[in-house]
Amino acid sequence: MTHTDLQRTLGVCYYPEHWPESQWAEDAARMAALGLTWVRIGEFAWSRLEPQPDRLDFDWLDRAIDTLGKAGLKVVLGTPTAAPPRWMLDRHPDMLAHDREGRPRGFGSRRHYDFAHQGYRRDCARIVDLLARRYGRNPHVAAWQTDNEYACNDTVVSYSPVALAAFRNWLAQRYQSPDALNRAWGNVFWSMDYASFDEVGLPNLTVCEPNPAHVMAFRRFASDMVVEFNRVQADIIRKHSDAPIAHNYMGQITDFDHYAVAADLDIAAWDAYPLGFLSDRLAASADHKRRFVRQGDPDFQAFHHDLYRAVGRGRWWIMEQQPGPVNWAPWNPDPLPGMARLWAWEAFAHGAEAVCYFRWRQAPFAQEQMHAGLLRPDSAPAPAHDEVAQVARELAAMPNQGTAQARVGLVFDYASAWAWETQPQGRDFSYFRLVFETYVALRRLGLSIDILPPDTADLSGYSLVLAPGAATLSDNLLSALGRYAGVSVLGPRTNCKTVEFATPVPLPPNLPGLAATVARVESLPPDVPVPLAGGGQFRAWREKVETGDAVVVATADGWPALIRGQGNLHYLCGWPDADTWLHLLRPLCKAAGLETVTLPDGLRRRDAGGVTFHFNYGAEPVDWNGLHLPPAGVIWTATP
Repeated sequence: MTHTDLQRTLGVCYYPEHWPESQWAEDAARMAALGLTWVRIGEFAWSRLEPQPDRLDFDWLDRAIDTLGKAGLKVVLGTPTAAPPRWMLDRHPDMLAHDREGRPRGFGSRRHYDFAHQGYRRDCARIVDLLARRYGRNPHVAAWQTDNEYACNDTVVSYSPVALAAFRNWLAQRYQSPDALNRAWGNVFWSMDYASFDEVGLPNLTVCEPNPAHVMAFRRFASDMVVEFNRVQADIIRKHSDAPIAHNYMGQITDFDHYAVAADLDIAAWDAYPLGFLSDRLAASADHKRRFVRQGDPDFQAFHHDLYRAVGRGRWWIMEQQPGPVNWAPWNPDPLPGMARLWAWEAFAHGAEAVCYFRWRQAPFAQEQMHAGLLRPDSAPAPAHDEVAQVARELAAMPNQGTAQARVGLVFDYASAWAWETQPQGRDFSYFRLVFETYVALRRLGLSIDILPPDTADLSGYSLVLAPGAATLSDNLLSALGRYAGVSVLGPRTNCKTVEFATPVPLPPNLPGLAATVARVESLPPDVPVPLAGGGQFRAWREKVETGDAVVVATADGWPALIRGQGNLHYLCGWPDADTWLHLLRPLCKAAGLETVTLPDGLRRRDAGGVTFHFNYGAEPVDWNGLHLPPAGVIWTATP
């Protein structure tokens, strides 16, 4: 996770095809004068690159790249496959993804394709090959982006006839025989045995709950289709270009395995919209959302920064940073003055190489005309424009800094998210939320965190490692935990399913060095917590665990709440609420040799390669530990 001598840069997303060509040079000059380095273009331009089948028009893109490059800007060239032109649907009438009800997702916006459609993949390969051959050695094209926002608008999991045929082929390769599939899935239950792979349907429109093993297999298949789709493009680009390749992921999206997609890329980017995410995605109280309505949640962005640093194996960007009100959330407030600056600096503190704002000029037409940019539609500067200029000046004055490995590691596993979506057992159980709330508690204690992939084989250097809710521990991680000398916290719901979604025997968690058996589990409605002896409570989920090991904390009704096995291996038997997390973590951090603090509400800090950053997400000034931070304030000091 160490990344030294980090070069921080700023950028913007631009759509030359939206504006008169006579305006391009002026826009480019203004971008450069603002202090921007990168300009992403092209990711939605297929209809202008190929207005009719096999009738190509790349001349305008040649001129746009040349104009931007002559102004001193570096181009990120996006492949246009997220928005195929209308004629593509005439060529491939069956290319559309289908929703859970079996209805096709139609033309008229974007992402109207099924990842499994081989004919569309071939057309994607064709347009990417043309772009890569033409611009692969262009001195102004310094990076690439494949497609745009895989999974946006719920388009990974498709229930189309194309997906069904591809799924059956995938199953035949994975299981080799129907008998093997029947054994793996437990199809003897409810007489679900199949005599042929051609008998297997998709796990939707069943009378009641489909077999969870069937659902999990389908989720793995859907993820593999994204990996294959992306690999086709990355392999072609590499044949013709040495520039790094990225994809722009999103926030709180677990539909596919981002680690697997990133194995074919150089950079993990993500699109950060703090106010949209607070309104649209974050599970939080109404009071919390009111307090941070113009700032965004204090931890949501940081969590994804750390996640995508792990996905990108140290290299990550923000490809789209919110500059003002967006257009797609239930409510779209204007950011508190200073937040465009704070969001950028928080990304840099977590190791971002680039922060690119979306977009240069607000569009006066089509779906995103209510989405703010750095310029208004009339080209006058929008509020974030001057904040970006301030960040550019500060970057120029600040020496390059790297990132260092944190002392806390937190495992995040996409397959576990699929597992608990498949069979949550409690209506409000969410793997993402469980891991995120663990992260929030660690941040509230002033700690910096590294997100760890589920196949991590080396935990050395970490003082504390946590893996809540990891459904199936990999052999690599199990071996690493067996060698680990630090403090570890596993559970709840850790290692309680096989890869094929069966309950293993011996019963979970079945961990070396832990004499504990989960005898029974229960999910709890929000108004039925489980009190802990000495204060605090579990909510949503509790496990009744039989153990011969030391019970560090018990529930008020006498069951273990936190168990310590051999060494410093711990098992957590339920889902703590926010304050209980702090109560449980403080002594564990002390045992791990980690110093903790209690940060005021909305204040967060991050250690970053010899510099400590503090961020005030609050709408009021904060005075703490000799520091004064105004609303949306950022301060950095040398780490003692």
